[in-house]
Amino acid sequence: ILDGYDPVKHQNEARRSFGIVFQDPSLDSELTAYENMEFHSVLYKVPRDVRKVRIKQLLEFVELWDRRNNQVKQFSGGMKRRLEIARGLLHTPKILFLDEPTLGLDPQTRNLIWGHIKSLNQEEKITVFFTTHYMEEAERVADQVAIIDYGKIIAQGSPEELKNQTNSQSLEDAFLAFTGRRIRSEEASSIDFMRMNARIWGGRRR
Repeated sequence: ILDGYDPVKHQNEARRSFGIVFQDPSLDSELTAYENMEFHSVLYKVPRDVRKVRIKQLLEFVELWDRRNNQVKQFSGGMKRRLEIARGLLHTPKILFLDEPTLGLDPQTRNLIWGHIKSLNQEEKITVFFTTHYMEEAERVADQVAIIDYGKIIAQGSPEELKNQTNSQSLEDAFLAFTGRRIRSEEASSIDFMRMNARIWGGRRR
């Protein structure tokens, strides 16, 4: 069940209830920021009478309105990530999934993005699920954390609960206590390798 909808029986309603931002960029680099937003709004059937207002609102929110007419190929990695987040919110979802939203970004940009994400959670009451291997981010931002190792959730709770369970001073230490310090086999799949390197699901609840 997703936001009260059965994805099997109510596919369209379930699809409209969530937004998603992938780790790998999925923007059209030849289009402008505004054109990317407009194209996505058509795909998600955002009503024409609110489309322009919603695009302007979101581009201002992620501080890209002044760059709306620039091609995405001119954007930095952080700007692209902010645009992806804005695009994922166009259809006003209740739930937002973020896959490694700050991977490879500098500390200033990471801090800016988390500021936007926390505002979404607190002001628009959007439930946010995110994956990250930056454990200090999960500890600082997430209400609930699930540690995944080899495709299985092996521990779940608030950052404080996980630290208390392992008598650890940080979430990183708690992760190592749950998963061990031994480097995994080189035969592990790429997905397992990413999970091995502290892939953590974090969620901010409404």
